[in-house]
Amino acid sequence: MKKILFYTLFLLSTLSLSAQELCEDTCSHVHGIDISHYQGNVFWEHIGDNSKMAYVYIKCTEGGDNQDPKYLNNIELAKAYGLKVGSYHFYRPKTPQHIQLQNFMAQCKAEQQDLLPMIDIESAGGYSASRFCDSLFKFIELVEEAIHQKPLLYTYKNFYNNYLLGKIDGYPLMIACYTDEPPVLNDEKEYCMWQYTAKGTIRGIRGYVDKSRFMGNHSMREIRYIKD
Repeated sequence: MKKILFYTLFLLSTLSLSAQELCEDTCSHVHGIDISHYQGNVFWEHIGDNSKMAYVYIKCTEGGDNQDPKYLNNIELAKAYGLKVGSYHFYRPKTPQHIQLQNFMAQCKAEQQDLLPMIDIESAGGYSASRFCDSLFKFIELVEEAIHQKPLLYTYKNFYNNYLLGKIDGYPLMIACYTDEPPVLNDEKEYCMWQYTAKGTIRGIRGYVDKSRFMGNHSMREIRYIKD
């Protein structure tokens, strides 16, 4: 019985992975990845040769003083090998917003960006929903003032439903949900990008990598970084 159960689970996981790979191989959506130092040394020449991957979001900073040690190397090489690049900041609600902005903008140089800076929203820091949103939206406004555009916001489906439902208007949104079908948010808000797996594989990266794609008729034009 245990052997049958194990085989069934293995088969289901294989079918799910195959569906994701099939989408990349056959669909017309624009696909990309996001990375940080957790991916180690990336062989960007192989990523650049992969015609299925058009863009990459690279972790830049976190909180008030954390800077990803691989960021500068990653963004330089990703651009050199032809990918459209964007940078993201992991938001920490309890760290003063202006300190986080200084940390992010000190590393995220406008001349290196092809895509809108992205705010990674995954932790409420123990705050209530109202206090968390007050903290978050102050930071979003500061980023918007700094880059003169609305940043891309990233969060998980459940986090959105619990904290941000009905509160995000006019901002491009990437939703993470690791299911076979695109998620539907509780307020049925439309989002432009779907991160569909945290266990993607790709030549040039050892181990797993997050993969995402654009939804429907959405395209990279919507998240293009317009330099002043």
